[in-house]
Formats: sequence, C-alpha cells, structure tokens
Amino acid sequence: MQSAGLIVGTALLAIAALAGLAHEVATPGYRYEFPRDHFEHPNFAMEWWYYTGNLADAGGRRFGFELTFFRASAGSEEAASSAWDLSQIYVAHFVVTDVAGQRLIHRERANRSGPGLAGASAATGTIWNGNWSVEFLLGDTTMPTQTLQAWDEAVSLELSLEPTKPHVIHGEDGVSRKGGEAGQASHYVSFTRMRTSGTLTIGDAVHEVQGLSWMDHEFFSEDMASGAVGWDWLSIQLDDQTDLMIAGIRLSNGEYSPYSHGTLVDPEGVAMPLASDDILLAPGRTWQSDETGAKYPVEWSLGIPRAGLSLDVRPLHDAQEIVSRAARLPTYWEGPVTYSGSHSGAPVEGGGYLEMTGYDGVLNLSVE
Repeated sequence: MQSAGLIVGTALLAIAALAGLAHEVATPGYRYEFPRDHFEHPNFAMEWWYYTGNLADAGGRRFGFELTFFRASAGSEEAASSAWDLSQIYVAHFVVTDVAGQRLIHRERANRSGPGLAGASAATGTIWNGNWSVEFLLGDTTMPTQTLQAWDEAVSLELSLEPTKPHVIHGEDGVSRKGGEAGQASHYVSFTRMRTSGTLTIGDAVHEVQGLSWMDHEFFSEDMASGAVGWDWLSIQLDDQTDLMIAGIRLSNGEYSPYSHGTLVDPEGVAMPLASDDILLAPGRTWQSDETGAKYPVEWSLGIPRAGLSLDVRPLHDAQEIVSRAARLPTYWEGPVTYSGSHSGAPVEGGGYLEMTGYDGVLNLSVE
C-alpha cells in the first residue's frame, strides 16, 4: 500500500476496522478479470484509484496534477434501509502544482454513496465523487482510454489519458506484499504511461496541456506490518520508455523494511518485480514546512544496480506539502519531480511523482 492512497487509506482503513466487519483479504493466486477489476470491490475494506501527471502548455509552462478517489467500507450493505445509509465512505483529492507560479492548489471532498453521489461502477465504466470523475472507454480491455474531469471555482481540468502500455500487476502471484503476515498485501494494478491531453484552468487562465500520466488502483483489507513510520514512493517515466514504481517503507530505526519493493516496466510493457535488496534509495537536500515544521528530503538519489540504473531526483517545487482540511486525514508531501542519470551506460532523463509520509512525526499506521 503506497502512493497518496496509502496515507489517506490508512485513516479510512481505521474506519472500516471500527465498523467491525469481516472483509476479504488480499491473498496469493487472485485471478484478475478486466475490465471488472478496474472498478469497485466492496468485499475489501479499502480501495483507491490514483492519478498523477506532468503536463505543459504550448508555451512550456509546466504543471503537475493529482486526482484520487478513495472508498472505505463503513457498514453493511445488507443492513442498508435507504440510499442514505452509510455503508461506504468516499473521499477524493484534487491537487494542482503550478510550477511557474510556485504554488500548490489543494481541494478535497467526502461523500457517502447515497443516491448516486459517489461510486465506481463497472456497469457505466465510471469512478466519481460529485462532479469529479473518471470514465473508462471500455472498447479495449487492455489499454482503455480514461477521461478525467474535476471542477472547482479556482481550478478545473478535463483530460484524456491514453495508455501506451497495457496495465501492470505489481508484486508476484497476484499480490503486492507489505508485511509478513497473511493478508498484509494488496491487489495492485497500474497504467504506468498514459499519453495525456486536455485543458487545465486556473482562475481565468485556460491552458491547453499535454504530457504523461500514471494511474494506480489498489484494494485490500489489512494494514502494513507494525514498526513502519512512513514511506517514500516514486513513479518514474524515463525518456527511454522505461517506467518504475518504487515504494520504500521506513522503519523507526531509519532503515527500510525488507518488504519495500518496486516494479520496473520495460519499453514493451513487460514488468519485472524489484525486491528491497534491489533498491538503493538515499535522501539528500531537505525542505522544512512553515505550517507543520516537518522536514522533507525533496532531493534523492536512486540506484537499481540490477537494472544498471542510477538517477538523481529533483522537485519542480519544494513546497508541496498537503495538509488535509477535512475528514481528519493526515499530512503528506506529494508532487511532480524530474529524474536524470544513466541507464545501462546511456544518459537518461524523465519525470514522475514523489510522495513522502510520516515526516511530521504523527503518522499512525495502526488500525487497532
């Protein structure tokens, strides 16, 4: 469980645990079926759909965006007596980084399913929370185009995301492990490289944008192993068409958990799992938040010797801490970054996203 989803998911997973419900857990051998598995799995306690991307307009002005949808089980569907009963909680985040303006715009909302207020329907191919939505064009079950829409009085976007590689299933035997006990895992699917175009509006300025996006979808019922205090997660899209996901789970002693992991996706879309021993991730320069006092390492070095890969990680904007205003969700740093270095002896560059959690010292990964 990583990406922005994990920090929000941890809080919502506690709600599901307090509901006292029995949930299905992520176990090896899960048989994926698409397009069904792109949508809702209410038998699992927690689920999210997570989109990030690096965009630019015709003048070269750069932006990052995050649009995420979360679902947590909070009651029994069988016991529901009306459309307003609280059986599922839905939370969504919408964040835009304006690189030239060096500013972060953050919006969030929470809903119950109610009479169509929020959900993720395989029948309609839609994931939504109010007027924020994702629609899958399901004619192609391996690489469906996905359209994103989100509106706010200060910022809005309308984007079309076209996968250039098939979806990737992270981990092995159908599960991405987060700990050593049964169920400490997720079912985790990504579209790692999606050609993106559309409009991004900030105030009165409408920008026609293009770029690359990344999508994560996870569903699970158990939290990570005890002893974790936070994580460092990276999505990486290199100009040689290689993509990577890296999830470093930090322990209280400052080391990474042996359940840290990653995935390397080659230009043809073939995925190779990475174990913790494959990943060399070291922090560099830090930025301190005036609001929370947290110090975040915004620059990193990453090495994957097994793949002949060495990268420097640099943020497009230092002040990308997201402090939640609603639903009592935790604080995290999330934003667009650049990569530069070498791959198999050749120079390489790229973009992606970095997320860091637990640096404010208040992250609680327990659902007890």
